[in-house]
Amino acid sequence: MGLCESVRGRCWLGSAGTFRAGVGVLLLGLSLAQTVPPQPACPAAVGPQSLVQPQYQNTAAVDSGVGFMAALVQSFLQTVQPNPLPNDLILKIVHDFDQKMLDQEILKKILVYEVGFLVCAAIGVLYIVLMPIVGFFLACCRCCGNCGGKMYQKQTSSIHCRRRTFYWTAFVTTAIILAGNICMFKSNEAIKVSVDQSQVELNQTIGNIQSFLTAVPQQVNNVVNESYRTVQEVTRNLDAIGPQLGTEIKERFRGTLDPALHSVRLLDQETVNISLYVDKLNSSLAQLQSSMDRIQANVTAVKNQINQTLSKPNCNGCNILQSELQKIPLDISFTIPSFNDFKSAVDEVNKINLKSQIKKVEDYFDSIPQRVTNDTKDVVQSSKQLLDGIKTQISEVTNDIPLSSLTKVSETLSQVQREIGTVTPTVERAEYLRWAVCVVLCCVVLLVVLCNLLGLVLGPLGLKPKAEPTKRSCPSDCGGVFLLMGAGFSFLFSWLFMIVVLVLFLLGGNVFTLLCRPWSNGELFKLIDTPGLIPGLEIGPTLGLKTNISISEIYRDCKDNQTLWTTLHLYELIDLGDLLNVSKYTEQIQQLFENKNILLANITLLSPEVQKQLGIFSNRATNIDSTAVTQKMNNISSINLNTTASKIDEIAVIQSNNDIKKELQNEARDLREIQTNIETTIIPQLKNLNSTLQSLGSITEKINGTVGEVLSNVGAAQDFLNKNTAQIVRTESKKFLDCQLNYFIVYADWVNITITQQVGRCGPVAGAVDSVEIILCSHIVESLNAFWFSLGWCMIFFIPSIIFSIKLAKYYRRMKYSDAYDDHLIMNHIPRAQAKFT
Repeated sequence: MGLCESVRGRCWLGSAGTFRAGVGVLLLGLSLAQTVPPQPACPAAVGPQSLVQPQYQNTAAVDSGVGFMAALVQSFLQTVQPNPLPNDLILKIVHDFDQKMLDQEILKKILVYEVGFLVCAAIGVLYIVLMPIVGFFLACCRCCGNCGGKMYQKQTSSIHCRRRTFYWTAFVTTAIILAGNICMFKSNEAIKVSVDQSQVELNQTIGNIQSFLTAVPQQVNNVVNESYRTVQEVTRNLDAIGPQLGTEIKERFRGTLDPALHSVRLLDQETVNISLYVDKLNSSLAQLQSSMDRIQANVTAVKNQINQTLSKPNCNGCNILQSELQKIPLDISFTIPSFNDFKSAVDEVNKINLKSQIKKVEDYFDSIPQRVTNDTKDVVQSSKQLLDGIKTQISEVTNDIPLSSLTKVSETLSQVQREIGTVTPTVERAEYLRWAVCVVLCCVVLLVVLCNLLGLVLGPLGLKPKAEPTKRSCPSDCGGVFLLMGAGFSFLFSWLFMIVVLVLFLLGGNVFTLLCRPWSNGELFKLIDTPGLIPGLEIGPTLGLKTNISISEIYRDCKDNQTLWTTLHLYELIDLGDLLNVSKYTEQIQQLFENKNILLANITLLSPEVQKQLGIFSNRATNIDSTAVTQKMNNISSINLNTTASKIDEIAVIQSNNDIKKELQNEARDLREIQTNIETTIIPQLKNLNSTLQSLGSITEKINGTVGEVLSNVGAAQDFLNKNTAQIVRTESKKFLDCQLNYFIVYADWVNITITQQVGRCGPVAGAVDSVEIILCSHIVESLNAFWFSLGWCMIFFIPSIIFSIKLAKYYRRMKYSDAYDDHLIMNHIPRAQAKFT
């Protein structure tokens, strides 16, 4: 706060200039803000957590233990003193305090203001003076046989009615005195409990104030430490500028680059598959051609043998086989049109090695973070030096803030606590003596009550209405004696007790009307706020504010648990918006980044030669003629040498020459063996070849679209890189810088809220004031007022108690002189006349 109030009346510490400078340096170190728009894409800039408020102990409760009496006593004091607090009179007394004698006019005003207390005091003085005098003369009068002292009671017809009247009036009066006596006991105990608990409650109140005074520097340190954390976070981000900024730049390229690389990967995979099918097809063709060459050789050999056999002269009917022999195929070779060109195109694509092209591009973009780190090394170093300067500025803040004043106040409160602990044994002994004296007073009043009650009990119990006054029983006579004892004790002690009532009334009543009641309704704060009442108590000018701050305003704000920023009107002294702006640091960092260009070399995704080769590959993939291959396969599959073999067997049967017959049968058998080889070897190979060719065809049908997609995506990606790389680097660099500056923006907003809404919530100060009021007024003063009110209550009702007790005692005591009164008519019995009949 920059100020400290000593309990010994020391003046305010510090000056307005020192206070303003200290708070200004604090807020300058806490701000670190830059007026740039916040970047929602920067999730790391999270506001710090709210300050942890200290935990305070529970203060004194309002209940004093005599709440049943407080309203009655306050109503009585309000009647005695209905006037408000005399501010003008008090001010005049304070100003004239140095004079040895008060002005007569001031004294007259004091007497007029205290007229209610003076009237009550006059009544008390009359009571104190008259009660012993009346008691003395009454005793002398009764000793002379007057004033009811003669042991004679005239018997009349209304004696019983008068006795009952005096009995019930004495009973009611005694009950009222007993109620007041019970209130005396209870209020006396309440005073004792209040005094005994006052040490604990005061220590708790002082402890809360010390917790508040300790929490304020801690909260300031938390805010300063949070600024350290912000600077350190930005410094770490600058050290990691390569991974952070480079990754963001890479992400901007992903949208266009990933589809291109994905299509190239698909093409590479399809090329690999095509290569596998081409190799498999080539192997199948070679195997098929080998098998077909072997079959062709066997067919040619068997055909030549058949021609030799058929050309022999003794071969019967062989000429009809010449036409059938011509149907046997002589050329069954198998080729695929354009297959070699397609295979060479596949080989060229494999030489391109698309995987290496993809790897080259990926390595280029993976190297962007390192390129960013290398290109921004100087900028980062300069920015870190600026941040070190900010950190150094912050480290000097706590040295410029007058937090030592709070420490001095805390030390003073600790001294007060020690002094309270020192005087507590003395206070406890004094309180014990007070309590014992008050218990004696209560017991004396209780003695009067007991005497009256014994008289009221024994008198009726021992009284026989028809008995002569001189023959009344012993219990009845004791009852009358107890009533006279109660009256005697009342005369003996009442005037002394009234002195106690008068002293406590003047003390407690004036404390309530001049301190507690104005404290409760706020008049006391208004009096303290009066200019000139307390020299040097001008908080506003002391802090350098334009307006003064009253104690009542501070109490009201602290009652609402407001912060020191609001309570002390620091917004008049400090332009928080201006102090939360240190753009001179951030502008330098911005300028450093704007002057530094991050250069990324151009990269060619696919060279023109590669793109041309991919186009040739796509065209040749579509030139494979599968129709001719299928027709060739159908022709081979339709060969059937078994038919020719059967016809040869038919000719062999009609031969007469066994040698020719045997030769023809052997040749027919050879043809069937060749047909079996065709069916078991050539036909499966043809089916395998057909399956491979179909699979290859299903892939080559898509290759044209795949290559077209690759060329389109790569072209779009290449154009995007050529045109937008520099702009992306600049944009992402600015976003990264704004992201770092956003740390300061978030922190500055947090500082603004923390200073204005959290730092130094002064609720414990108002709580301490309320606790002192509760301890002093609600507990001690109210209990004290309840005690003297109860005692005075008993003393007032002692008067009718004395009168009715003395009057009633004569109806129970045994008289020395008799007085007969017969209220009965004695009737003699007259016998009725009786007639005799003889």
